[in-house]
Amino acid sequence: MTGKTPFELMMEQAQEMAKAFNPALESFSPKGFETLWPTMPKEMMEFAFGKGMSKDGLDAKTRLLLTLAGLTMQGAQSDTQVRMTVRHAIEAGATKEEIAETIAQMSMFAGIPAMTRAMDLARDVMADKEEDET
Repeated sequence: MTGKTPFELMMEQAQEMAKAFNPALESFSPKGFETLWPTMPKEMMEFAFGKGMSKDGLDAKTRLLLTLAGLTMQGAQSDTQVRMTVRHAIEAGATKEEIAETIAQMSMFAGIPAMTRAMDLARDVMADKEEDET
């Protein structure tokens, strides 16, 4: 007996299959993958997700803050989506304070652990952005 749980054995097998299908997946990093996706300009976001269809609709910044709230409510389980949403919210004009307030507001509904996770991810993105600007 290997001492591994059935889940661990299944995951090991799945990883081996992924490597067999595509050896590049062995070193795949979701955070590294994010760098391949450029941040969409605010005008493009508004055209694609809002103002293009309804001139009186929500602007891109508001839509992205709502998306961030929803991702926080899910327990901030999707690191890539949270980080990308924070980057896009900044591009759409959201301030650090607005991002932090959006995430903090969700603590009452999603709980402190979910809020803390989302806040950590947002801080990482904002720190990376500051480094890029210097």
